Amino acid sequence: MSQINFSDFLKSISLESLHVLDVSIPKSKYIPIDLSESNETLNTVDVSSSSKLETFVNNHIKKNDALVAYGGYLEVRNIYKRSSHFNSQAEEERNIHLGIDLWCAAETPIYTPLNGIIHSFKNNSNYGDYGPTVILKHNISGVEFYTLYGHLSLASINNLKIGQVYKKGEQIATLGGASINGDYPPHLHFQIIKDIQDFNGDYPGVCSRKKINFFRNNCPDPNVLLKIGFNNQP
Repeated sequence: MSQINFSDFLKSISLESLHVLDVSIPKSKYIPIDLSESNETLNTVDVSSSSKLETFVNNHIKKNDALVAYGGYLEVRNIYKRSSHFNSQAEEERNIHLGIDLWCAAETPIYTPLNGIIHSFKNNSNYGDYGPTVILKHNISGVEFYTLYGHLSLASINNLKIGQVYKKGEQIATLGGASINGDYPPHLHFQIIKDIQDFNGDYPGVCSRKKINFFRNNCPDPNVLLKIGFNNQP
């Protein structure tokens, strides 16, 4: 299936918004947030400090009378410069974000937007990494793909089993805090992956400019499922 067809397929799965957070949160309580390198206001924040970045995010949410800040797909970010995990001398700097982030409180419940099974899970404990991560495998109308949920709580990956079945709308996890989630303000990194390759419990969520064409094709915008900010969506 080509990338164009795959994106169209994802859009067609549901005409309504699908949910990874509580369905009772109205879309009017989601506010976009710009964490890109071009945001001059953010450039005045010490983003190497998870607490200072959390204050920035929470102030943005409060100012806009919202409950969740969201965004970040293909956003070029400076916040990864703090970690050697994204900046090894052997590779070009990775700073292009491949998922959508949903910024909200630690312990927020996370739900699967689609029927799926546990493909893999892992605590990716590098500084700046995902922390506890769950990957679900989906097969819809014969089309196989994956969704990744990063920055979870440790409890989220306790007692999981490969192949464990989840129905659409079931809780699969809770968000972790900075001490466990890679040292970020609490948020969900949600990513769609067409070809998981040989990865287990992990998949690149940030890429370099050199590899953007491959990753953009393999990881389309997750908002085609969530439809946050789309017109006529509840």
